[in-house]
Amino acid sequence: MPFVNVYYPEHQLNDKELKKVSNCIHQSLIQHFHIPKDDYFQLFLPYPSQHFFYNSQYLLENEEKRTDNMIYISITCGQGRTVEQKKKLYHSIAEGLHTDLAISTNNIFITLNETPLENWSFGQGVAQMVNTKEAK
Repeated sequence: MPFVNVYYPEHQLNDKELKKVSNCIHQSLIQHFHIPKDDYFQLFLPYPSQHFFYNSQYLLENEEKRTDNMIYISITCGQGRTVEQKKKLYHSIAEGLHTDLAISTNNIFITLNETPLENWSFGQGVAQMVNTKEAK
């Protein structure tokens, strides 16, 4: 049940590349968070480069710097994954985007926001992920 928002510089990715980014994230979620294949909800939001502010070296372990081609991936999901699963997810996404699109791993910023099951509705005004008896 992850919901993914991807923010990227409006000049950086074309439609074909956006699909590659989407697929990389989704396949990583399937592999490391064990989500169903059809649990696929993503939103891509281009931004003008002058609207994104960042520190070019904060917490990087190498000599390279971030550039204006940063991609910010925000994943909202249910609770319950281990720290190891999260680390593997981050690594899988970063390496996949680097391999498939030559995006520097320094430019891939990922946040994970966990939320309880009762905070989700997949439509129809229903909290599908919780037992309706428990929700009352």
